[in-house]
Amino acid sequence: MPATIKGKTGNLPVKGCVLGVDGCRAGWAVVCVNLCDDRVSGWIAPSFAEILGVKQAAMTIVDMPIGLCETGPRACEALARKLLSPLRHSSVFSSPKRPMLAFDRYEDANAWGKQHCGKGLSKQAWMIAPKIREIDDAITPADQARLGEGHPEVALARLNNAKPCTWPKRKTEGQAERRALLERAGMNETEDIYLSLRSEHGASAIARDDVYDAAALALTAKARLHGDALRLTDEARDGRGLIMEIWG
Repeated sequence: MPATIKGKTGNLPVKGCVLGVDGCRAGWAVVCVNLCDDRVSGWIAPSFAEILGVKQAAMTIVDMPIGLCETGPRACEALARKLLSPLRHSSVFSSPKRPMLAFDRYEDANAWGKQHCGKGLSKQAWMIAPKIREIDDAITPADQARLGEGHPEVALARLNNAKPCTWPKRKTEGQAERRALLERAGMNETEDIYLSLRSEHGASAIARDDVYDAAALALTAKARLHGDALRLTDEARDGRGLIMEIWG
C-alpha cells in the first residue's frame, strides 16, 4: 500500500556536504550545505552530470521526476498531493510517461498520452522533459542511494509542522513565507545566494524561487541522512529499475 514514512539511507559513508538542486533557465540551481560547519553556498551547474560529479556530496535531492511509469500514474505524486491539500496540491503535476520522452514535439507526446493513457500531457510537464531526460540518461538505480527526487513544497511543509505554505511561491507573500521557514531551519543565506547568482549570471538565468526551492531540498538531503525526512512512495520501480519516490 502507498505510505508516507520516515526515510533512512542505511549505512552511507559520511562525506563532506549535501546538495539541493532545482532546475533553472541557465541549468541547475544548486545549494550546498557543508556537513562539518553548516556553511551554505550556491552555484549554477550547466549539466546534471556535473552535479553527480561532486564526490563530496553524501546526499543530493533534486526537484525533478526520477522513475517514470509506462502508462499509469505515479503513487508518490498522489501521496504528495494528499499531503499538500488543500493549499498547495496543484504544485504537484503529473510526470510524463516514459515513452513520451522519445517525442520531439509536444503535440506528438500529448497525442500519444491521450491514445495510450486516456490523458494528455500538460505543457508544464513537457517543458521540463529535457531535464528529465538529462537526469535519466545520467543515473542508474544504484545512484539512488545518494540521490533522490524531492518536492520543495513537501520539504517546506515538513519544516512547517506538516502544514503546507499558505501563499504561492511566486507571490511576494509566498517568498517571505518560505524565506522565514528556511531561516527558522537555520538556512539564512538564501537571499544572498540568489542576489549573487543573479548578479553573476543575469536576471533571466535564475529566479528567487529556484534558490529557495534548492535550499529546501538541501535541508531535505540533510534530513534524509539523519533519518528525519519524509519519503512518499509505494515502493514501485519503473522499467529501468528506478524507485519512484518523493522526499521532503
